[in-house]
Amino acid sequence: MRSPATILGAAASVLLAAGLYAGLVASPPDAFQGDYARIMYVHVPSAFAAYLAVGTVFVASLLYLWRSRLLYDHVAHSATELATLFTALALAGGMIWGKPVWGTWWAWDARLVTTAMLFLIFAAALLVRELVEDRQRGARLAAVVGIIGALDVPLIHYSVVWFRTLHQAPSITRGEIKMAPPMVAALLVNLLAFTLLYLYLLLQRVRLERLEAAHSAGIEP
Repeated sequence: MRSPATILGAAASVLLAAGLYAGLVASPPDAFQGDYARIMYVHVPSAFAAYLAVGTVFVASLLYLWRSRLLYDHVAHSATELATLFTALALAGGMIWGKPVWGTWWAWDARLVTTAMLFLIFAAALLVRELVEDRQRGARLAAVVGIIGALDVPLIHYSVVWFRTLHQAPSITRGEIKMAPPMVAALLVNLLAFTLLYLYLLLQRVRLERLEAAHSAGIEP
């Protein structure tokens, strides 16, 4: 019988291939941005996966600080790594898109700055864990930093509403869709693909964390 991780990995692979086809072939170019808009099919799902990872860190960190169960720390540590990875991908995608459309790789825009802050906070959480000699103390400090980092997500999400920003407002809101149906379909396929990819990577990383912990304790997994 196949494990949930294997099934998730297979489903994510199929959907990533479908998302690639939908984004590069089936979806039309944007009326104003042309083919540059296709970067959205990686940029937006990366940001969404980062949000999922940050949410996981927030919940797992609170549970670890409350209950001190090692499993919660394994989940928080794994999700912190993935939050850093997907935030970096979202930033890179935005910069690649920004160069031809805005004419610059970087702008001190509210959305960009708050997203960069998220990356730095979660990188700091990983660094704190490694620098503190006492493993348990390092895990608790990393949990606190992760919880603080999660508070940045509402700032990122509403930065385009609260501040004057270069970044465009959401194209899909409650009751209004400002995209052609084929573009919406391609985006949804890629969002689902990145969601499954995130869950697959999280399961695999937590499994490795548990194996490492068992090895360190001299326990046969």
